[in-house]
Amino acid sequence: MLSIGDLIVYSSHGICRVEDIKDQTYGGVTKKYYMLQPVDNDQNLTIHAPVESKQKNMQRIMNRSEAEKVIETFSGEGVEWIERPQQRTRDYKSILNQGDRLEIAKVASTLLRKKQETEEEGRKFSELDGKLLKNIQDILFREVAIVLNKPYEKVVKKIDELVAQ
Repeated sequence: MLSIGDLIVYSSHGICRVEDIKDQTYGGVTKKYYMLQPVDNDQNLTIHAPVESKQKNMQRIMNRSEAEKVIETFSGEGVEWIERPQQRTRDYKSILNQGDRLEIAKVASTLLRKKQETEEEGRKFSELDGKLLKNIQDILFREVAIVLNKPYEKVVKKIDELVAQ
């Protein structure tokens, strides 16, 4: 069970802090809920996540060693590039949904390399790929920044340097 103050990654909302754990009644049924506050939020959004449900979309934040391994991943090639856009989006989103941060970093590495390649050729990077990459950056890169206690911009710069090598 999580405790008040714990940081977690919650699906597409990114890094959230457990602000409270309390009983809530919905539809006549009372259950315990985590009150989650996204850390990069204007404080207006509170997510109510049931304590007892085994949520695949809620993960503990990584530790320092894991964050360093994520950064190292960007030195490698990443995952295989899939030529068909719909297939690529489906396969890459499947990897994201599984929640393995090293695999997610490999997807990001591949997307960053392809973005660099298309821009060098004077072409525009795919909008679908751009959205997927932004989603990864907003969640994974911010998580790494928080864990390593570094500004987000420095994490992005370090990753960009590794990808450019």
